[in-house]
Amino acid sequence: MTKVGAQGEKIRRFILGHVEQHPSDISKKTAEHFGITRQAVHRHLRHLVTEKALLEHGQTRSRSYKLAPTLEWRKVFTSLPELAEDVIWRNEIAPTIGQLPENVMHIWHYGFTEIFNNAIDHSEGTAIRVDVRKNAATTEITISDNGVGIFKKIQTALGLLDERHAVLELSKGKLTTDPSRHSGEGIFFCSRMFDDFGILSGGVFFSHVFGDSEDWILEHESIDRTIVWMKLDNHTSRTSKKIFDQHTTGEGYRFDKTIVPVKIAQYGDEQLISRSQAKRLVAGIEKFKIVIFDFSGVDMIGQAFADEVFRVFAKRHTGVNLKHINANAEVMKLIERATSTDIEKP
Repeated sequence: MTKVGAQGEKIRRFILGHVEQHPSDISKKTAEHFGITRQAVHRHLRHLVTEKALLEHGQTRSRSYKLAPTLEWRKVFTSLPELAEDVIWRNEIAPTIGQLPENVMHIWHYGFTEIFNNAIDHSEGTAIRVDVRKNAATTEITISDNGVGIFKKIQTALGLLDERHAVLELSKGKLTTDPSRHSGEGIFFCSRMFDDFGILSGGVFFSHVFGDSEDWILEHESIDRTIVWMKLDNHTSRTSKKIFDQHTTGEGYRFDKTIVPVKIAQYGDEQLISRSQAKRLVAGIEKFKIVIFDFSGVDMIGQAFADEVFRVFAKRHTGVNLKHINANAEVMKLIERATSTDIEKP
């Protein structure tokens, strides 16, 4: 298996998106669109055939292509204490997914083993169900268990307000209810690696879409299980290393930089104005060297909220470099006031 470069990703996406309309002349159409030779296009077509994304018919001038049919696979695993995620990956999942570029398989290896292991170690359930769905363009894996629910377990173990508060803590990146066996980083990085990542558990739905600056959290009709799904383009140029590197400062391969989605701290239509809200937002972030607060979707904050984050916390934790992005003009005013040494602090 080989890696896919950024240009190669674009070419293969174009082929997969247009082959149904141009089964016999897709090589010509792709060459014209990208200004490359048909020989170059042919190399990508061969890769897609090898990876079973395309089916090939005919010879030379009469050759045509079409999308491979969708693969659907499902299996339920029981006797959880006896399971090993690496064995399930090697014997069941990797062969089912089939041939994919090396960088794509690395992401799937990381994501599947992290989520499956969480279900083994933390769910307290009796069964884990895995669903795999793959077509020429994307692969999707869903892992569900009949345990206590990931958000409910975090809430109970850490004495948090509710399941929504558990999502806020989880999104920071180093939360675990079992620090002797887990760093708390797995779910954070999984949510950043995949095109689409989501968790439905209890009465809360959390999701992250790659390239979107916001995490999404919605109230949902309560369910008595946890469902995690991951979706990834089969020909993405993304690598797991690139995602890890975005959250390190270069001083060793340590996870010491995180982005905190401030909007998740909001409940319904309430505004972020109080010190209590701010204290929940900054809880635990002293574990990082750089913390970036993402204010996407936050229309306003209160003076007390800003002061608690950008003056009080900052003064107590001088080793943490606080930054912010996507703040509108109104939010910026409060941040600047809190960080200004010329203003008398309450």
